[in-house]
Amino acid sequence: MKDIKQTQSICPECLKSLDATIYEDQGKVFIKKTCPQHGAYSELYWSDYDQYVRAEKFRCDGTGVENPHTEKKLECPSDCGICPQHKSHTALAIIDITNRCNLKCPVCFANANYAGYVYEPTMEQVVGMLENLRATKPVPAQALQFSGGEPTIRKELLDMVRKAKELGFNHVEVNTNGLRLSQDVEFCKQLKEAGVSTVYLQFDGITPEVYKYIRGVDLLDTKLKAIKNLRAAGWNSTVLVVTLVKGINDNQIGEIIDFAAKNSDVIRCINVQPVSLCGRLPVDEREKMRITIPDFMEKVEEQTQGVIKVSDFYPVPVVVPVSKAVGAIKDKRYVEFTAHPHCGMATFVFIENGKITPITRYGNIDKFVDTLQSVYEDASKNNKSKAKLRLIGAGRHIKFSFLRKYVLKVLVNGDYKSLGDFARSAVLISSMHFMDPYNFDLERVQSCVIHYAVPDGRIIPFCTMNSIHRAEVEKKFGVPIKEWQNKHKVEISQTV
Repeated sequence: MKDIKQTQSICPECLKSLDATIYEDQGKVFIKKTCPQHGAYSELYWSDYDQYVRAEKFRCDGTGVENPHTEKKLECPSDCGICPQHKSHTALAIIDITNRCNLKCPVCFANANYAGYVYEPTMEQVVGMLENLRATKPVPAQALQFSGGEPTIRKELLDMVRKAKELGFNHVEVNTNGLRLSQDVEFCKQLKEAGVSTVYLQFDGITPEVYKYIRGVDLLDTKLKAIKNLRAAGWNSTVLVVTLVKGINDNQIGEIIDFAAKNSDVIRCINVQPVSLCGRLPVDEREKMRITIPDFMEKVEEQTQGVIKVSDFYPVPVVVPVSKAVGAIKDKRYVEFTAHPHCGMATFVFIENGKITPITRYGNIDKFVDTLQSVYEDASKNNKSKAKLRLIGAGRHIKFSFLRKYVLKVLVNGDYKSLGDFARSAVLISSMHFMDPYNFDLERVQSCVIHYAVPDGRIIPFCTMNSIHRAEVEKKFGVPIKEWQNKHKVEISQTV
């Protein structure tokens, strides 16, 4: 056993900030901490030390924001909003427009039944949050997700989407369980017409049993009907969002990838999210359920018979040199995915004639990224001629046919459309492991690029919102369930 580094965490019981140690033991990485009141905790952090070290090599810290919304008073993670200690600007903004839902999933951390309150910002409050996100400097938020609860039960959703597009959000997605989409193809068309870019569809597996365990009811046919209706409505950008639970659906990853490949006219991404463990759970229960990013990658390789390998996956910040290089040449700032290297891993795969080919088969990713870093450094020193020559030279690390077909427009144009065209030509397979109070690492929080906007003007990193701040926000701006029901004369699961 050896210590890797010191960090800060929180107590799973009282949420008090604690000193913590990340350490290696028998080839795995753990985090340990001790609360004076509630005792010691040790939790699996990454299940493969070698992959942990490999991901660390791609660390790329951001420079934060120029106009933080809260001051440094109580220390992280209590000053979220974003505070001056935060290192990353917003890559994806989230606004919860309701915590009402037409399902009661056992694994959900954001629903009115659990909270005891109905949290439903007004249209005016939502517009204020959108404007706040767009006012972030030096890079305003470009991508937005309307979430919940179940956002499709809000009657104002389409107006909110239109307002977001009006304010300059290039990418707007809706996070949904798919119930309404499965029942109403016209609503699928309305979402597209309003300006929604992507449907972020909860999709946990390809058998009824998976949904009965994770969602409490068989939803397989509902998911398939939702995808059928999206296709009929002309969609070509759907994300399958998989809540991964050890021993429940981790044996279906390969089949989900195969499903996505066969439906790649509609599906652009599979986003696998290892389940976050909330509430008071004993060690043996946590060990039964805990699954980490290296476990996911290993299962992908195993269940695709090596078509997609562990080595094909890279951490999120691997793409930072690309946006920084193109931005430096064009004297612009683009969104930089300066997430912590242990927050997520991903790879692009291309589907041609029914065959899946990872992007790594088309070039040397490591050398390409290293060259783009040199391009950025040259351009930053105002030596743009040399930088442009290096940029051209970066092509030698990629097969020419692939470079010309997929990558060249991104490097030359550096615009959202070119990036979108690239994304629509592939399927992204990714895993984001959102933290819970047991494996909470403050260093990861400070690099978070996925941020919630809330009505009081704060912009809160994803994992602190769900581990610490959600209850306080919903209580402050919410209405007790019975009071809400008496006022609206409907059940909380119904569309108003």
